[in-house]
Amino acid sequence: QVQLAESGGGSVQAGGSLILSCAASGSFFSVNEMGWYRQGPGDQRDLVAQIARDGHTVYADAAKGRFTISRDNANITAYLQMGSLKPEDTAVYFCAAVVQFTRFSFDSRQYWGQGTQVTVSP
Repeated sequence: QVQLAESGGGSVQAGGSLILSCAASGSFFSVNEMGWYRQGPGDQRDLVAQIARDGHTVYADAAKGRFTISRDNANITAYLQMGSLKPEDTAVYFCAAVVQFTRFSFDSRQYWGQGTQVTVSP
């Protein structure tokens, strides 16, 4: 059983900051990519940022320059530092992780957290 525990969502005014965290637990060989996605009302779930185990990062255009993703491999935790928040950042933010169960990379599966609400008021 693999679990992703998210924390750090909440309400903030425009221009403010929030930090989201996502801790992976369970029985597995490794956790490879970890990332954050978001889904607004009526919208599809879109990638915000992703980080590989070696630290390589990918950001959506909307996140570049304002958000920073990082991870603590020892504690298998990913963080999303969000700054200069805008009302359009309002969404449910989901943590995702690619979990590998053996030494073979094909023996992997993606897991999702339960989601955490981020609300940015004007």
